[in-house]
Amino acid sequence: KQAEKAVHQKKEQSKTKCRKARRRHINLVAEFNRRQRKNIWLETHIWHAKRFHMVKKWGYCLGDSPTEKSYRACYRAMTKHCLLQDLSYYCCLELTGKENELLKQLARICSIDTGLTFEEGCCLSGRFEGSLNLYRADRYPDNMLGPVTFIWKPRDGSENRQLWIWMHPALKQDMLRELKAVFQCSEPEEIYIAEPITTSIQEEKQMDVVLSLGKKRKREDKEGEKAVPVKKIIGDGTRDPLQSYSWISQTTGVVISDRTMEILRYRLIGPLSHSVLTETLKAASLQTV
Repeated sequence: KQAEKAVHQKKEQSKTKCRKARRRHINLVAEFNRRQRKNIWLETHIWHAKRFHMVKKWGYCLGDSPTEKSYRACYRAMTKHCLLQDLSYYCCLELTGKENELLKQLARICSIDTGLTFEEGCCLSGRFEGSLNLYRADRYPDNMLGPVTFIWKPRDGSENRQLWIWMHPALKQDMLRELKAVFQCSEPEEIYIAEPITTSIQEEKQMDVVLSLGKKRKREDKEGEKAVPVKKIIGDGTRDPLQSYSWISQTTGVVISDRTMEILRYRLIGPLSHSVLTETLKAASLQTV
């Protein structure tokens, strides 16, 4: 009887993989892709997740407060060295069109009474970044949308200019709706539908080269599971990846593009910020065809 009882008490073997199998590169990528379905990760997510308490806001997974007492270290970095902040969750809208048409319509959603506008000379040249408050078209001083920062692309001799407007993700939908109404933009005829999981042929070739150099990461493990490609983040927490991301006006010719999560944004604070940038960034050599 004791032997029969012992047989019945045996637990079924767990079907979950051991920790070594779970920590393989292939399985890690698949797990990370699954966890990013609802909340988008920033490029620095892994670094923050090991050192910060993470919160889910505005469709992103962001670092809220550090797990260690690092306030003194951050203050020391800001006053004597350099402190870096990841602001890539801020949304970016790109406006492309003739400079006169852009300034004419943008003047309707801001006011010179508040100070800086899009027509400021130092900002219009593309040398400096500006900040201002946007309002609904022709509604100043009522119906304020919120604060934004902007930067113009320097002139290249043509009539068309590019303008990037950065805003908080909570304000993006209202801002985008108002800009589309001001410039009379509608969705283009051809809507680009992205495939987040697919990789290009060139990336697959690069992966084959890497795998041939090191045999630790195999395309197929012992169980015959296929490798999972790295996920391409198309869209962000404020936009469905299957929705259109570009709108054009048939009357003004202005194009509004959503560049969120396509342009990373970092903030450097401290007296050594400039020296850190000069040591990090290297000027590219000009190549003439």
